[in-house]
Amino acid sequence: MIKRYYLILMLSITVMAAMGQVHNANKGNEAADMFNDPGTRDRNAIAEAESGWWKASFAGQGQRIKKWKEAAFGMFVHWGVYSQYGNIWKGKKGGGYAEHLMRVMQIPRQEYLDSAARFNPEKFDAEEWVLLAKNAGMKYFIITAKHHDGFALYPSRYSSTYSVKSTAFKRDPLAELAHACRKHGLLFGFYYSHAFDWEHPDAPGNDWDYANPGGDKLLGGANWFDNHPEWLPKAQRYVDEKAIPQIKELIHQYRPDLLWFDTPHKLPLSENLRILKAIWDTDPSIVVNGRLARTAEKNYGDYLNTADRPEEFYPVAKGANWEAIPTTNDSYGYSSTDANHKPTAHFIQLLAKAKAMGGNILLNIGPKGDGSIDAPDVAILKGIGGWMTKNKASVIGVEPAPLPRQQWGVITKRKDILYLHVFNKPKGGQLTVGGLTAAVKSISLLSSKKSIKAYTSDAIGLHIPLDQIAADSADEVIVVRLKEDNIVPETNDLIYVDAHRAENRLLTFYAKQYGQPMKFGDGKRDRYYVSGWKSSNQYLGWNIDVLEPAQFDVVIRYVKDVENTGGDMVLEIGGKTLDFSIDPASATSGRGNSLKLGRINLPSGKQSVQLRAKNIVGVEAVKFLEVILTHD
Repeated sequence: MIKRYYLILMLSITVMAAMGQVHNANKGNEAADMFNDPGTRDRNAIAEAESGWWKASFAGQGQRIKKWKEAAFGMFVHWGVYSQYGNIWKGKKGGGYAEHLMRVMQIPRQEYLDSAARFNPEKFDAEEWVLLAKNAGMKYFIITAKHHDGFALYPSRYSSTYSVKSTAFKRDPLAELAHACRKHGLLFGFYYSHAFDWEHPDAPGNDWDYANPGGDKLLGGANWFDNHPEWLPKAQRYVDEKAIPQIKELIHQYRPDLLWFDTPHKLPLSENLRILKAIWDTDPSIVVNGRLARTAEKNYGDYLNTADRPEEFYPVAKGANWEAIPTTNDSYGYSSTDANHKPTAHFIQLLAKAKAMGGNILLNIGPKGDGSIDAPDVAILKGIGGWMTKNKASVIGVEPAPLPRQQWGVITKRKDILYLHVFNKPKGGQLTVGGLTAAVKSISLLSSKKSIKAYTSDAIGLHIPLDQIAADSADEVIVVRLKEDNIVPETNDLIYVDAHRAENRLLTFYAKQYGQPMKFGDGKRDRYYVSGWKSSNQYLGWNIDVLEPAQFDVVIRYVKDVENTGGDMVLEIGGKTLDFSIDPASATSGRGNSLKLGRINLPSGKQSVQLRAKNIVGVEAVKFLEVILTHD
């Protein structure tokens, strides 16, 4: 169902409708489920791993991942032969991610190789790139050593005619970047496309030059290695002749701290585990991300990754290691046709939200083919750097604060210090930190060090005068020093509702689920929903605490992306029931819909909100995003 949704969403984008020459451009960008469903062959590989080499490597994971965890904020760089075209090939616009140009335009292997000879990034300056990252407060750096096009961005012995050796650029950019990172104290690593390779005749992906599985034609099906096990030796030959040798080559030549992989579902889990074993046999200290070897239940790498381009994060288990991978616009490689750059504040707030939930941010840019960095990317990074100069302490070396969710922003913590990240300054006379009843030693602004006076505390929480809080449009950080590090949350799932906030959002990501578990959306724009609501026995519930009695308008937001779905629902809130229906015949779209349910009076104090299904029409209920309580 999610795969069907993803295709419908992408094909509905207006710009794609005008580009008939590009068919299913986004289809290969990112799978809905980047993991393997293990068969017998895979279960044997799992047994071998878990009783031997993986068990041994897992024992050292805590020490291995410590450096990545402390780094907190990194730069992701997608750069290669495709960058010189900016997502335009022979005058025609590509679609989706610019680094997928070869697949989208079905450029023959030899023609793409011939075009690589023109790659000559004379403006490339490793020192400039790394300093831009460092000055933005980033502490690790990952560059695409080989993307899906199969082109090695370094002089590889195992692909000499399909590497930087064959270009007009005779330097080794990876060596220069590795040197600059070590000079300036950044961890260094590579992205390597191990399962997708459009150059190699034996690898999955290229089904326009070869009759290979893993491409848009889905030859042999998505799980081709199970449907046609006789095809697997061919892919194993690619793994033996190119993937593993190049990965080992990168480790030996550049001594990376980190390795980043993608699209594991293009190979069986047994092959992915074999590659992971080769890495840790070569260097057991390397940190490996979660898109190399994993099932739906277990990740064999060191940490989990969100989907591409996340804007909201669904909850993860306490203490879990995870990383979000946003990009400055909507492409990872440089795209001259994509001007959808988010504002700097978006990324500052995303970083704070990730740290408040215990995750890292790896922010991507796509440099141009000449080696320069696109001006909007530079502006975003410098804007982040300006904020980090004054506020770095609130997002580096911190942990989630054990306090309920607030509507004005998020909270991070270091020992007895709380950092209040104020994204949305409330109206009225004070900012209330609901649930913070611990004794306070002092309060100040992090950016200016200005002390805040006349704050008060009561059974509800801490109240800070708004007239003493500056108005950073991105994130004003307030430092609360406690007398003791003794915060004990009353409940972890409580959400405060404040009449002084124009919008109080109850995301379905943060609802308690009842009945058969539902699935989380991937967190992209209008995809922070839950799906798989198929029975009236399933429902969602939020625990809220209303700071003061007030009248609120109630709005529900949802996505209807499957035809003939809808039905009758009810929202129970404030002791009232608000019935509403979604017409199964209404139009489908990947965009969010808003439905006003009415106006209610909410008393102060703790109460529950429940969203239930009375009658579901179709295969599942629509995908609910959130309940919004607005107060004028």
